[in-house]
Amino acid sequence: MPDPGMPTLQGVNWGGLKTLYIKEVRRFFKVQMQTVWAPAITTLLYLIIFSVALGRSGREVMGVPFADFIAPGLIVMAMLQNSFANSSFSLLVGKMQGTIVDYLMPPLSTGELIAGLVGAAVTRAFLVGGAVWIAMVLNPGVHVRLVDPLSAFWFGLMGSLMLAFLGLLTSIWAEKFDHAAMITNFVVAPLSLLSGTFYSVEQLAPAFRAASHANPFFYVISGFRHGFVGVTDSPIWVGAMGLLVVNLALWAACYGLLRSGWKIKQ
Repeated sequence: MPDPGMPTLQGVNWGGLKTLYIKEVRRFFKVQMQTVWAPAITTLLYLIIFSVALGRSGREVMGVPFADFIAPGLIVMAMLQNSFANSSFSLLVGKMQGTIVDYLMPPLSTGELIAGLVGAAVTRAFLVGGAVWIAMVLNPGVHVRLVDPLSAFWFGLMGSLMLAFLGLLTSIWAEKFDHAAMITNFVVAPLSLLSGTFYSVEQLAPAFRAASHANPFFYVISGFRHGFVGVTDSPIWVGAMGLLVVNLALWAACYGLLRSGWKIKQ
């Protein structure tokens, strides 16, 4: 029996979890032109620029036309970046504006709080991915037909979860927007661009190839690309299970920090 006056949470507060999730989704959906459609246009511009610059004369990578090769990587890269942007925003803004109590006072367990915030970030990631895919379908110079939907879904989900957890850890640690921007510019962006999105790592020197295989973003890009073009430069099952382990470790870190109240509770 708990001590008198001590709050206890039993079961899952589905109503509270649903409310938090809807709140977070509505927050970014109110400005959907900025949070969903703008990334689609930006990614399409990347595709056009790199296709014109590097994809002329029928260039192929791993037996696939260059535009078809980079398209899946661009889709999932946009998903990763927007998943991070969404989850790194809520708690940070709450701390800066003094509204963090809105997340701490409701009768939600630590796991439910994580589920609501991360679930909204993954939702934004898949909406952005869908918007980018639609934009590419309308481009006659690229083919983005699914050949292995399960592979595309799994690696898209694992990648979105990984960046959502990383964003949540950033929002716990950060004290101002400059801190979050630092993680974006010096961690997320470099790892995304050096993950094999625009090239096959098999073309790299052995040292750089080994470094690429140590980058978890590489397995997300490679596995997601396999879902569209059927080729990969990494073992699918190694990437699938490795990303699952990484996500479990990140979830445990988020849970431990939120439960302890580090940089959240005064």
